[in-house]
Amino acid sequence: MAARIGKTVGESQPFWPEVPRRPRGRDGKGAPNILVVLFDDVGFSDFGCYGSPISTPTIDAIAGRGLRYTGFHTTAMCSTTRAALLTGRNHHSVGVGCLANFDSGYPGYRGKIAREAGTLAEMLRPHGYRNYMLGKWHVTPLTESGATGPFDGWPLGRGFDRYYGFMDAETDQYAPELVRDNTPVDPPGTFATGYHLTADLVDQSIRYLADHIGDNAEVPWLAWLAFGACHAPHQAPFDLIRKYDALFAEGWDVERDRRLARQKETGIVPKDTRLPPRNDLVRPWAELPEGERRLYTRLQAAYAAMLEHADRHLARLVAFLDRAGQLESTIIVVMSDNGASQEGGPFGMINAMGPYNLRREPIEEKLARIDDIGGPDTHSNFPLGWAMAANTPLRRYKQNTHGGGIRDPLVISWPNGLSARGELRHQFCHACDLAPTLLDVVGVEPPAAINGIAQMPVEGTSFAGSLEDAAARAKSSPQYFEMFGHRGLWRDGWKAVAYHPPGSAFDQDQWELFHLDEDFSETNDLAGTEPEKLKAMIEEWWRQAESHKVLPLDDRFGQRFADNARRFHGPRNRFVFHAGMGHVPTEVAPDVRSRTYTIEADVGVDDAATEGVLIAHGDMTCGYSLYVKDNRLTYDMNVGGVHHVAVSDRPVPAGNRRLGLRMRRNKGVNIATLLIDGAPAGGFEAQLGFISFISWSGLDIGRDRGSPVSHYEAPFAFTGRLRKVTVTLDDDQALDGASAASAALARE
Repeated sequence: MAARIGKTVGESQPFWPEVPRRPRGRDGKGAPNILVVLFDDVGFSDFGCYGSPISTPTIDAIAGRGLRYTGFHTTAMCSTTRAALLTGRNHHSVGVGCLANFDSGYPGYRGKIAREAGTLAEMLRPHGYRNYMLGKWHVTPLTESGATGPFDGWPLGRGFDRYYGFMDAETDQYAPELVRDNTPVDPPGTFATGYHLTADLVDQSIRYLADHIGDNAEVPWLAWLAFGACHAPHQAPFDLIRKYDALFAEGWDVERDRRLARQKETGIVPKDTRLPPRNDLVRPWAELPEGERRLYTRLQAAYAAMLEHADRHLARLVAFLDRAGQLESTIIVVMSDNGASQEGGPFGMINAMGPYNLRREPIEEKLARIDDIGGPDTHSNFPLGWAMAANTPLRRYKQNTHGGGIRDPLVISWPNGLSARGELRHQFCHACDLAPTLLDVVGVEPPAAINGIAQMPVEGTSFAGSLEDAAARAKSSPQYFEMFGHRGLWRDGWKAVAYHPPGSAFDQDQWELFHLDEDFSETNDLAGTEPEKLKAMIEEWWRQAESHKVLPLDDRFGQRFADNARRFHGPRNRFVFHAGMGHVPTEVAPDVRSRTYTIEADVGVDDAATEGVLIAHGDMTCGYSLYVKDNRLTYDMNVGGVHHVAVSDRPVPAGNRRLGLRMRRNKGVNIATLLIDGAPAGGFEAQLGFISFISWSGLDIGRDRGSPVSHYEAPFAFTGRLRKVTVTLDDDQALDGASAASAALARE
């Protein structure tokens, strides 16, 4: 036996592995705990300490104990920035050149972080860190978010030890698509019980860290808290929303002026910074009708309330760290993933699900629903004018490579490690520089291999020197930008940037040149007076693009989404959902958009009192549900809050039954027919349908777990015997690629 297993027990090494020692840190002290707080779609000026009147006292206090960076840059979108933040590499380099929603097949556009690019969690784990991820992930393809994964791109597959959050770009804040570790779970509350995802994420953050401290307070930790705030839907308590009506009543033009004045007073921007002209399609506030002003003010108020609400709950987490004796030894990083969102369009939205399916939201309808904004049956987003104000004093928005898309707030504090308090740092730094900075602070070198896989070089540059030295300049290499064909390059304080109109020729793009060190807001285009400088910058952009897997450039929106859907579903046209299964994310659920389909449930009906949901996909804002109520089979096609309901023309008999729905399309008309044991039992015809989008919320059988699709109280579980539900899709889908792409972009 000894010959087969090697040395005898007395001669062998211990069977247990050596416990990793806590790193000493770059200052020779114990390495800090790390709390990363990542906001979503929050503009450069939206934190109070960056010029906003929005109440963010927690973030402001963190800044007061530490540093604010004014030259921090992201990638213009959330999937891509998260990939850069997590890995310390450029987003194309690691395979997330664009959305995690699709895989183009090219190395830079797989929608999933490559195994050769270890995450910060994977790099810290061998050095004794325990890693906790909470909130938004969105750096693995959503087609891999179902019950069979694969799970290698989920948080637990990328170095985190525990996870509680959502995998998609966004989720309803009152009825979120939650995952714990690798399993979907129900939200622990509802809107009626006072539930909100932001509060839940902070509760779970405190729970994870309290568990950690209770078990072994000497072990260092990384907690990555990625709020849904302030991505749409903008949902927050009504009392907070109404608080902001008066504050923003004078409109976005006045607000931009005020924010710029505060930024100059506090040194966020130089005294000579100029406000650029209004972005395209933004109208002067003074020219708007009174009704539109009221509506747009309330939409902005919902956004502001969502941010304040998150700040209030972040205060609970900071207070917990203080009580637990962890605050002094914790480095806290607070930032946004890109600039404020342009997806609300010129007029904003109360329920974006309607417009995604080509259902207009007339201004009269919006005004009639103004008091619903921020509630559970809304999916609101503010108009372009308020997004422009959020990005003060920068041009354009998220998705673009001008300052409004890529220049973001960054706050860092570390009581034990920083002597500086309340200071500003104006150095250029990029999302891919954060991980190497944190590794530098901890005193850890990036590993050559992780799990036996050789690692690509870390491309970011540590800016740890600037934590103490205001004059430290870490970034010496050029930094490129690219998103949907929009391009940019920073080098030595200069920036070349090109806005790319979708579908136009890339060689027709108009490049601009700015000396950022002297022109913070990109208002003085030097392309005409510095042609050689611009030429050199453009040539450098192409070199960087080739080096970092940016090529081939691809601005196709609709085609990429359509190709991805066809590649994932392939020829599959039949889904069988058996009783006892869990929740199905929307990306892997049957795709019933713009096509013919049939649903059939195999059930046992006990008597006339049997009721409940057979299958439901979606939520209060959009989706469909087939259910039994008042002894009648019912189908509700809820398109952006407009309910098309069919009720069977006869009762559902007791016994074993086949209850279903057949949807046919004829010249753009949706024809729904209820089926009882295969025989027609009523229906409806409707012009409106699921043109490009069903829902962010996923699918359930036997219940509707969260926000109810139809007119019942969730979960409205089926009280009979449900054996299975079969969904059969016909091969006649006529998807509008452009509108589907617009809907998907708004999700990001």
